[in-house]
Amino acid sequence: MDVSIVGSGYVGTTVAACLADMGHQVYNIDIDETVVEQINDGESPIHEPGLDALVSAYGGSGLQATTDYDTIRETDVTMVALPTPNNEDGIDLSVMKAGIESIGNALREKEGYHLVVVKSTVIPGTTEDELRPILESAAGRTDGDEIGLAVNPEFLREGSAVDDFMGPDKIVVGTDGDERALELLAELYEPIVADWDIPVVETGRREAEMIKYANNAFLAAKVSLINDLGNICKEFGVDSYEVADAIGLDDRIGEQFLRSGVGWGGSCFPKDVGAIKSAARSVGYEPAMLDAAVEINDRQPGRLLGLLDDHVDVAGERVAVLGLSFKPGTDDIRNSRAIPVIEGLQERGATVVGYDPVAIEEMRELFPDIEYAESAPAALDDAVGAVVVTDWDEFASLDEEFDAMASPVVVDGRRIISRRGGITYEGLTW
Repeated sequence: MDVSIVGSGYVGTTVAACLADMGHQVYNIDIDETVVEQINDGESPIHEPGLDALVSAYGGSGLQATTDYDTIRETDVTMVALPTPNNEDGIDLSVMKAGIESIGNALREKEGYHLVVVKSTVIPGTTEDELRPILESAAGRTDGDEIGLAVNPEFLREGSAVDDFMGPDKIVVGTDGDERALELLAELYEPIVADWDIPVVETGRREAEMIKYANNAFLAAKVSLINDLGNICKEFGVDSYEVADAIGLDDRIGEQFLRSGVGWGGSCFPKDVGAIKSAARSVGYEPAMLDAAVEINDRQPGRLLGLLDDHVDVAGERVAVLGLSFKPGTDDIRNSRAIPVIEGLQERGATVVGYDPVAIEEMRELFPDIEYAESAPAALDDAVGAVVVTDWDEFASLDEEFDAMASPVVVDGRRIISRRGGITYEGLTW
């Protein structure tokens, strides 16, 4: 199929590269000429495991990037992967609406059926009530007969996005029964559905919009619950990971997302939980459970620093922060737990030195005045304490490097460091 994708961020680039690998001809449309040039040169604009190889293989051929919206007319399906950040009222649709209008303008000169697919995360009712009128007005087709509109949320985790797309747990398509839309989406995803026997959920547009929020809200709440239990375990001298291993055997609970620690970050959980909370309040419902999930998550960095305070006064001293990205496998620092940790150390008067395998330059833009090390051992050198915020695999092999610390106090927020003699080790919830 010929597919156009508007937006070349984490979602747009990953989806485009994967669809090209499935045999489709894909056109990425983006207003950033630098990103367009990178993709056409076979360079991924984002750090994501497995994505470099796909963009290198298909960039400029099976995957072409352009700033020209008119390219949409040469395709069968247009996917919209534009940002929908939070604002005081819920989510900011300004970029999304501008993109939809540009799509409609391009389709004004196309004859025949064209399917527009919303992959961006939007509040239930947004696609039908706010985006459809803009699309149809711009395209000059008020009856909607020749423009299909579907909601196909993504469930991609940064750090494993390529694998998640190529072997998903489910594919959700909200079409309100538009048979032509269902047929096109079935054809689009046929390669992976056939290979992996993936369940396809056919539902309404509002239901598809809500499924994405419900998915992320549930996972965020699960992480916060295990963190709350982990904090209680710590107070009683109980290893929360042994507890989690046991309860994870209950198939009503499951073992995933039971690694307690310093909390969740990134773009999806904070944005989606915040948005659905605002949406709930806009219709008069108080989301107490989600409020609690966010409150518990916000407390974890402070608990991490509190454990460090129990062992050393960091004022005027060097402290290593190991891990700056919000999770391993990505350079994304959005809502990283390292941010409140660094801020807390600065408030204590510490000299902060940060290290991350890929996210140093991103964090440097936010904290230009702290020191950054070229390696974990360099960060530890002469430090009075170290806090582990991101569980990069390389941290698990640290051992003798702790001997170079001025006082070997290690507070582990991710259970990646092995307890050993010669260091004062504190696990956040164990």
